[in-house]
Amino acid sequence: MYQASVPVALQALERALVLLGHATPQMLNARLHPQMFNCAEQFEITAGFARRATFPLIGREVVEADSVLDRDSLRGHLQNTYAEIAALTPEDFVGAEDRRITHRAGFADLEQSAQDYLQHFAIPNLWFHLSMAFAILRAEGAPVGKAEFDGLHAYPPGFSWVE
Repeated sequence: MYQASVPVALQALERALVLLGHATPQMLNARLHPQMFNCAEQFEITAGFARRATFPLIGREVVEADSVLDRDSLRGHLQNTYAEIAALTPEDFVGAEDRRITHRAGFADLEQSAQDYLQHFAIPNLWFHLSMAFAILRAEGAPVGKAEFDGLHAYPPGFSWVE
């Protein structure tokens, strides 16, 4: 369970920090839709899901942080979350696969095996909220692409799939 959760959460947090570096205060307040979270909130929720993708698996409570949603506070929040998760060891996860995780998904009360919780809830939501932050930045004109999103892709300067 360590390998399926910790490296994934750390990669998402690393990418969030890269993307956040491209955000202006105006971009952090932008939304894709009036009824959706703004960009700053998407980054904050990304950090929350990084904790939710790891801590419940080891029986550790997820405490939601109260953070001010400006760029410096978000950076500190993401960095602190990264440090907390990076401190976890494979030994912390011994027996994790036998856990049942009780949690809320919106207004739904759920109980899932640790495997189902991680694969079908925590990891998809982690990447969903990071994707929403990325989409907002992109829609607001930030110079970000897949390379900034996943840290794996590379494209030549000025490349576009659309002519």
